[in-house]
Amino acid sequence: AVALYTPGPTDAELAASGLTRDDLAAEPVDIWPENIAAFELFWKLRTQWRTSMSGQTGLDYGVMYHAMDRMKLSDQQYEMLESEMQILESAALVVIRQEP
Repeated sequence: AVALYTPGPTDAELAASGLTRDDLAAEPVDIWPENIAAFELFWKLRTQWRTSMSGQTGLDYGVMYHAMDRMKLSDQQYEMLESEMQILESAALVVIRQEP
């Protein structure tokens, strides 16, 4: 839950990504308890995107699986988290690819 309570990016960090404060959500978003593990893993992997000449193509699954292996999940939990991560990845790619 550390990621939930860390300060947001600085103006310089936003600018480095081509963003401004106006691009951030105005209101905090609540995360349902059943989605916390996926959110925390997605946040941990926020710098682990595979990229090509056209931009991000998806998460680096090798890094994702390594992180998941360290979580000591049951087989069912592992499969559920993998599925949840694919949903988050797909949704993020839609947002990333939107034209400004």
